[in-house]
Amino acid sequence: MSTYTPSNRILYWIMLLVVGLIYLSIPNRITDSSAQALEKTDSSWIAPSLHVDQQLDGEERQLVIYGQDLIAHTSRYLGPRGSVQVLSNGMNCQNCHLNAGKRIDGNNYSAVFSTYPKFRERSGGMETIYKRVSDCFQRSLNGQAPDSNSREYQAIYAYIKWLGKDVSKGDKPKGSGIPKIPFLSRAADPAKGQLVYQNQCQSCHGTNGEGQLNLAGNEYEYPPLWGANSFNVSAGLFRLSNMAGYVYTNMPYNQALPGKPKLTVEESWDVSAYVNSMPRPQKKFAEDWPNIAKKPFDHPFGPHTDGFSEQQHKYGPFKPILAARDK
Repeated sequence: MSTYTPSNRILYWIMLLVVGLIYLSIPNRITDSSAQALEKTDSSWIAPSLHVDQQLDGEERQLVIYGQDLIAHTSRYLGPRGSVQVLSNGMNCQNCHLNAGKRIDGNNYSAVFSTYPKFRERSGGMETIYKRVSDCFQRSLNGQAPDSNSREYQAIYAYIKWLGKDVSKGDKPKGSGIPKIPFLSRAADPAKGQLVYQNQCQSCHGTNGEGQLNLAGNEYEYPPLWGANSFNVSAGLFRLSNMAGYVYTNMPYNQALPGKPKLTVEESWDVSAYVNSMPRPQKKFAEDWPNIAKKPFDHPFGPHTDGFSEQQHKYGPFKPILAARDK
């Protein structure tokens, strides 16, 4: 049995101090290790900030600011009641390219400047950024292409270029475009999707998919998903895989967060099938897909070279189509 002495007391307090210092250092070590792991695994693009970028100045800065506003509020300038010109149906570019093209997995613009010009099978030729922007106006906004010499197009171009300024040529950052989600083993079901729409979507997009206008009536707070003022059948979101991937990662808006979807994969396919089963503008482009063998597996209009019906190309199941193509 040891005897308690002043020297033992000093030793006791020294031991407590050492143990305490070790304990306090553990959270910092864990935090540093976690941060390093995050840096290695999470390479998602981070959009530049106009508030932070002090190198952007003069006329170029004004163009970028205007370009961002045109993407966020396209209809105010170029919609049916536009202050500059009437070119579109009243939707905004950011209805499809969320947060003015900055949102991860929200069809952002991170890879546009780095990958264009490029060859695209839809047109069968090399496409510039102007061609891509024009396609969006003609298809997703069901309108007319802007004049390439206009200040509006120059501003949109400047904004897209600025967003991709830190992306190396040819690179596509993680989180760009629309994510691909697993296929169903069955066809997507519009009837099941209607129930999902009623429970999750119609409070914002309306009972009849009509969307909600702002108080001024010059742009949509929530865009129409079908009907005369929605995207037409030549838009990218009329392909079911694009719509389903977009819905899964982003909807309901501000409930689905990156990496934390609100809807299941099955619900996303079905509600997309419901939305794309509803009437919308029937604008088609005869020059699309000059090589019909290159049509995507979910391009909903024939002719096709793989022997599958238009119905299956629209709603699936898609696995048999892909398996046949692999052969």
